[in-house]
Amino acid sequence: MKVEFHALYLKKRFPLRISRGEILGGENLFVSVSDGALTGWGEMAPGDTEGAASVAEGRAQLERFCAGGLDGAIHDIWARAHMGDVGACALAALDMALWDLRAKQADMPLYHLLGLARRGVVSSLTVGINPPEVVRERVPLLLARGAKALKIKLGSNDGIEADKAMFAAVHEAAAGSGAALRVDANGGWSLADARHMMDWLAARGVEYVEQPLVQGAEDQLPELFEKRALPIFLDESCRFSNDIPAFAHCVDGVNLKLMKCGGITEALRIVATARAYGLKTMIGCMGESSVSIAAGASLSALFDYIDLDSHLNLDPDPATGAPFEHGITLPADQPGHGGTLHA
Repeated sequence: MKVEFHALYLKKRFPLRISRGEILGGENLFVSVSDGALTGWGEMAPGDTEGAASVAEGRAQLERFCAGGLDGAIHDIWARAHMGDVGACALAALDMALWDLRAKQADMPLYHLLGLARRGVVSSLTVGINPPEVVRERVPLLLARGAKALKIKLGSNDGIEADKAMFAAVHEAAAGSGAALRVDANGGWSLADARHMMDWLAARGVEYVEQPLVQGAEDQLPELFEKRALPIFLDESCRFSNDIPAFAHCVDGVNLKLMKCGGITEALRIVATARAYGLKTMIGCMGESSVSIAAGASLSALFDYIDLDSHLNLDPDPATGAPFEHGITLPADQPGHGGTLHA
């Protein structure tokens, strides 16, 4: 099989500010795998904690690995790469390209190949950390786009009073829309602040809180979990299926990202493991185009909550294949996962 690489800068329409800083855009690596007749597409959004901090690093990892050939089942290829020096985000690009190609060879949508239905729940659209006056302008734009749920980024460096002011602005701007409100603190709270904010947010109709404590403070989760006012989902603290058993007694669910776990192959294992422990499941994204979002959407029938919206905040999206209809990011109804790079 022939493997090719394409690097593109993805500019965000609106900068995304979370507890760890502001993101204006970034260079992503697109990977194509061809059998000579058909081509599968994958995408890597680099990340320090995802195993490849840059496009150059991820490409070098994949070139070394692919030089040894891509023989065998996709699960076997994933295992070899994971045991080698291929970072999770780079492996995700290769893995989703291989699944895309395999589904095209079978002339089936990927969701169908995996035995899933073409359905999904409402996808959250993200509201980044911003001053209240900016939030009041931004939220109506998301609602006009069809948002049925809003993921509100909290954990401001200015403290929980700033979080409360921003949340109040979102609550006001979304009043009467019926949109569900969800919160992601991105590890921005102390234990005391997390307990206080969860009580405060529960009284204002929030559905759940994601990653309330910073990665590395997992020993505090049992105390927070014991008298929690809202369901707790882990994100940064949980990357692979074998992470789940250690936290299953003190969280309500896990959020997987293809860039964190290495692609579709491990995502399927994460869902199976989470279900075995009675946990809820969620799929999110990083700074990804429609290529990676389409791959994630192919699994959407498996999840209780979905945050597949990064492609909607690109100017422009260099790819297609992840339609957003009636508040839902749907898998494309065509062979493969549907995502294709056009730039």
